[in-house]
Amino acid sequence: MRKDIHISYEHFRNSTELNEIEQALFEKAKLAREKAYAPYSDFFVGCAILLENGSIFSGSNQENAAFPSGLCAERTTLYWVAANFPDVKIKKIFIVGGPKEFSESSLPIPPCGSCRQSIIEYETKQNENIDLYFANLKEETIKVHSIKDLLPFSFDGTYL
Repeated sequence: MRKDIHISYEHFRNSTELNEIEQALFEKAKLAREKAYAPYSDFFVGCAILLENGSIFSGSNQENAAFPSGLCAERTTLYWVAANFPDVKIKKIFIVGGPKEFSESSLPIPPCGSCRQSIIEYETKQNENIDLYFANLKEETIKVHSIKDLLPFSFDGTYL
């Protein structure tokens, strides 16, 4: 029996289509991107996380010559937030990324597999979906209402 998977998402052509909070998250992620340490890949990514208490925290990818010792922007930000605010729910994650030298053909950059797995861990822990946005520098943005939309056959602690 065949079953199809349908991904529910929203597509915004530029930041003027985002609401005020989403625009603020875009700007924070964009600024964080500029602080990335990516001398090997020249692929710069910034992430901003909104907590239920209204706080916004950001981070960037950090590479290392000893691959894979570096970390993606999503995980540097997510782990810092979780370590410092373990009981505060995450409401939104906004990612802005792409090559250091931005090109008009750059697409919105989704989280990698490791980041998807990390995000689903926190969604499961808080028992509440996290809105996830990923964008490029020309402000084109994709929004999903749960990481499960990008990882439909997810693995979590229920399998252990």
